[in-house]
Amino acid sequence: MFCSLRGLIVRGPMRGREQQFVLVDEWLGEQPPVDTDAALAELARRYLAGHGPAGVRDLAKWAAVTLGQAKAGFEAIGEEVVEAGPELLRLNDSAAGGEMPAPKLLGPFDPILHGWQSRDFLIPDERERSVVTTNGIFRPTILVDGQVAGIWRLAAGEIELQPFGEINPAALGALEAEVDDVHRFLRASDRD
Repeated sequence: MFCSLRGLIVRGPMRGREQQFVLVDEWLGEQPPVDTDAALAELARRYLAGHGPAGVRDLAKWAAVTLGQAKAGFEAIGEEVVEAGPELLRLNDSAAGGEMPAPKLLGPFDPILHGWQSRDFLIPDERERSVVTTNGIFRPTILVDGQVAGIWRLAAGEIELQPFGEINPAALGALEAEVDDVHRFLRASDRD
C-alpha cells in the first residue's frame, strides 16, 4: 500500500485469481511533469461534471486535497461555472451539456449520494433520513430530474418503488423500464 500511495506501483494484470502489481515506470513509461494549476482545474471540472453542484469543501473532502487546492481548482475554471446555491457551483450549460439524466434506479451506496457536506440540493426537504439511515446505510434510490424522488427495495424477488410524491407519467415509464432491466439482470445472475 505504501508503494501505491507513493505512485511507485499500480495494479497490473491478473494472474489466475491473484492481482499483480507492476512498477509505474515500467508499465506506463516515463511520465511528463504535471502542471499543478492545470491539474487542479481539471480535477475541479471533472468533479463538477460528475458531482455538481458542489462546494469547495465537498471537492476537498472527496479528493483529499486541501481547501486551498480545491478553491484554486474552482477559481481556475471560473468562466465555466455558475452559482447553484449558497456556496455551491455547477458547470454552466455549455460546459455540462445541460441535459438532466434519464430517470434511474440507483443501487445502495451509489456514488451520487457521497462526497457532499450537504445533500439538500439532491434530496428534497426532510427526506434524507429515509435515504440515509442513522447507522449510515444508504438505501437504493429513485432519481428523477436530477433529484432523489424516492427509494426502492427488492422484496421476495419483486421491486417495490416508494416515491416521495407523484412521478410524472413519462418518468414513471422510464422507471418501469429500469425495473425490467433490474429483473433481467437478476435472472441472468441466477443462471450463472
